[in-house]
Amino acid sequence: MAALALQQLMPVPVWVRLFTSLAAILLVSLPVLRGGPSKPLLSFLLGLVVFVIWVGPDYLVPSWHHFFLFDNSLMGHPAGNTPPASKNDPIFLLIRIAVSVIAVPIMEELFWRGWLMRWLMDSSHFEKVALGTFAPLAFWATAALFASEHGSFWDVGLVTGIIYNWWMVRTRNLWDCILAHAVTNGALAAYVVVAGQWQYWL
Repeated sequence: MAALALQQLMPVPVWVRLFTSLAAILLVSLPVLRGGPSKPLLSFLLGLVVFVIWVGPDYLVPSWHHFFLFDNSLMGHPAGNTPPASKNDPIFLLIRIAVSVIAVPIMEELFWRGWLMRWLMDSSHFEKVALGTFAPLAFWATAALFASEHGSFWDVGLVTGIIYNWWMVRTRNLWDCILAHAVTNGALAAYVVVAGQWQYWL
């Protein structure tokens, strides 16, 4: 919010706003982000598996996400929001990839598996709920809400949410989920840019 207010007074480069905001988020999240990944190799491999799951249906059946269950007025349409002129802009692509690989995994994992899963178990004292604690309602509600965030790709979003939730329960380490999420997003970013599959950048 401070960065947005400052933007009204003087131009602030987008990368400065991104990384100062991210630094502030990390600072206040230190209690759940101590240490590092406990299973880095497995988290890396899991991230690649999720990437394959994400693009697999469209690769095998190119019209998959144009079925009415995915392409409709409620779910939206399987089309990216990247402006045509930006697809060949190296600065835009660099920032977009950095957001996807660095900022999004940290912020989303802090929200979905670092906060929401625990809040759904105990909304008054969520901070007392240990990371990775399993409760059926919290597990499945978080996965469903995570899926809804991904519009027309809700089906693979649901599978992804289930896998990330399971990994959180399995490792009890948020960094493992962040790493897996970052690898998925990095592989997806490479696929988007190299193969021109812009629909995946929502």
